[in-house]
Amino acid sequence: MKRGASGGPRLGRRGFLAAASSSAALFVIPFRLGATETAGAAGFTANAFLRLDAKGVVVLSLPKTEMGQSVYTAIAMLVAEELEVGVGTIAVELPDGEEGRFGEVTQETGGSTSIRETFFPVRQAAADMRASLVGAAAAGWGVAAKDCTASDGRVVHAASGREAHFGALASAAAARPPAMDTQLKDSSKFAVIGKPTPRLDSRLKVMGEAIYGIDVVLPGMKIGAIAQCPAFGGRLESTDRQAALAVAGVVEIVVLTDAVAVIADHYWAAKKGLDALAPVWTSAAEPDLDQARIEGEYAAAAATGKGFGAEGTTSLADVADGLASAHSKFSADYQQPFLAHAPMEPGNCVLHLHNGELEIWTGTQIPADARAAAAGAAGLPVEKVKLRNQLMGGGFGRRLEPDFIVRAVEVAKSCPYPLKLIWSREEDMQHDMYRPYYHDRVEAAVDAEGLPVAIFHRIAGSSIMARLYGDEFDGVDSDAVDGAAVTPYKLPRHRVEFVRHETLVPTSWWRGVGGARSAFVVESFVDELARNAKADPLIYRRRLLESDRARAVLDLVAEKARWTQDPGKDRARGVSIIHLWNTFMAQVVEVGRSDDGVRVERVIVAVDCGQPVNPLGIEAQIEGGVIFGLSAALSGEITIADGRVEQSNFHDYTVFRMTDAPRIDIHIVDSTAEVGGLGEPPVAAVMPALANAVCALTGKRIRRLPILKTLAV
Repeated sequence: MKRGASGGPRLGRRGFLAAASSSAALFVIPFRLGATETAGAAGFTANAFLRLDAKGVVVLSLPKTEMGQSVYTAIAMLVAEELEVGVGTIAVELPDGEEGRFGEVTQETGGSTSIRETFFPVRQAAADMRASLVGAAAAGWGVAAKDCTASDGRVVHAASGREAHFGALASAAAARPPAMDTQLKDSSKFAVIGKPTPRLDSRLKVMGEAIYGIDVVLPGMKIGAIAQCPAFGGRLESTDRQAALAVAGVVEIVVLTDAVAVIADHYWAAKKGLDALAPVWTSAAEPDLDQARIEGEYAAAAATGKGFGAEGTTSLADVADGLASAHSKFSADYQQPFLAHAPMEPGNCVLHLHNGELEIWTGTQIPADARAAAAGAAGLPVEKVKLRNQLMGGGFGRRLEPDFIVRAVEVAKSCPYPLKLIWSREEDMQHDMYRPYYHDRVEAAVDAEGLPVAIFHRIAGSSIMARLYGDEFDGVDSDAVDGAAVTPYKLPRHRVEFVRHETLVPTSWWRGVGGARSAFVVESFVDELARNAKADPLIYRRRLLESDRARAVLDLVAEKARWTQDPGKDRARGVSIIHLWNTFMAQVVEVGRSDDGVRVERVIVAVDCGQPVNPLGIEAQIEGGVIFGLSAALSGEITIADGRVEQSNFHDYTVFRMTDAPRIDIHIVDSTAEVGGLGEPPVAAVMPALANAVCALTGKRIRRLPILKTLAV
């Protein structure tokens, strides 16, 4: 089999019928048994992660959700390393959402935690499975287990020349007490981890055979299109029901308090029916809510609101003393807009509510929590709900919320048949859970060399944590202060405060979460301090850094970017460094002039993410994150007028096109340190590096995102 091939059952993307109702979405990669022995008739379930099926195929139940970040491959690599099988021989299934299914490893996928959480537990599961199979073979041959080895999916006893395929040992291994706490490989022995490995799911996706939530089809299923009140807090006032029912293919209208769905035989009929329905909505709960008001309120909160100090930062009195005795002081305010997630796959959910049970097919980053939320919406005990998780066409934090699933349940209560509810792009854009708007005020006292001796940083923003934790919320949103309360720098007196301010705009996690918003402010402010001190911004940072690993990535990016050389006429560079998600990353962005102000020409990235698992996956994550962050920093913005979102699609919420993409050079530090995360760091690091480069090019300091809007003022 060719390296990286990922064949398997050719389920046509639109022809996924009753197979979708299996207990898990299973993408089987062909596995040929050796000629020595054939697989035993029975399977062997080693643990929650791994089993041998009846044909001897190693099946990995993926404990994290695959949404394009390639954990499908990376976690399989962890198994292959300890189990001594080829990565391409492992079948990967997406299991149902169940609380506690994988013990301490949750199925929640976000915050760059997937590999960090699974690196040891999955390897341990594979090592224990290997030990069980070796023990079964040794017992059957009457030899010592220590004299047997596992290799290429077989157990071998070299002294006698005997060997057995894993599948042939399944029954015997299942009958023995399971192996526990098997010694894991030392990193010096890694044969799979750290080696560039093509994605196992690439062929399925390229050929259109991978099944996403929006692709699922069930027998007798109807399709629903939904419209929700575009004004925050508004309600449905009236509809033209007869006009909608007159559209061929429309079978039902489901009316909710603040939404209406048209159910039809196919999506086009549902969409045309929704157009004919012509819903009329009431105005927003706060009709005067607009962008100017929102920005004014956040500015006031940052200036005078009651702040709560972040854990581990200096006392207010200490910082006040430092500011009062300063050689000189400097302050700046930064504004970051609401942002949409805008994944390519809009909100969708397939479900069937019947016989007192609910079955769900969708892609979610929180399978267990989504199942519980659906149960609550359906009025059912959670054990009566089955959630069959699917691949996702992007998530970026949007699918850390179950609202689109709950909405589908609300509609399905009126439907005796299986239902697929699809959000249009406009619905997805205007009913997102947005990245919060933030206003940061930072003040620093510096010494005669321009180095900081005291910093006061106040953050005003919506609190996602307060919404999630209710009465347990202590006044500081730990996500919002992440990357601000603890930075890579030596700051003797440093206080960070959080001021919670809410509007009607719903907010939630967004790729990069709090660390990305903090990185923009911290790295922009440090850049300003360097320029005020008339110091090279890279050398200035190096003087402040605490960690040798941080200095190493900064030195590496400086070398690869040729920082000390003139970038040329009408070009400039900006730099940033972060230590977030247990990863050290430095970036240099090079920009040039263009008709609309700037063009990103090149991005150079140096990363120490601890032990690399799949360098190809790391590169892909960084490339995607850089493009995602550049797009948001340059033009990403959700604005409010008359109590509703103004943007509706990619014509007015612009994202990077292929022609915008810069050259991206990535340099991975060969490390054996504790594994770090990769989904968020490139987004966090690229936004301030870009802003700093734009300032170097134009002389205009970017304190407000998006950049192109600021440059146009």
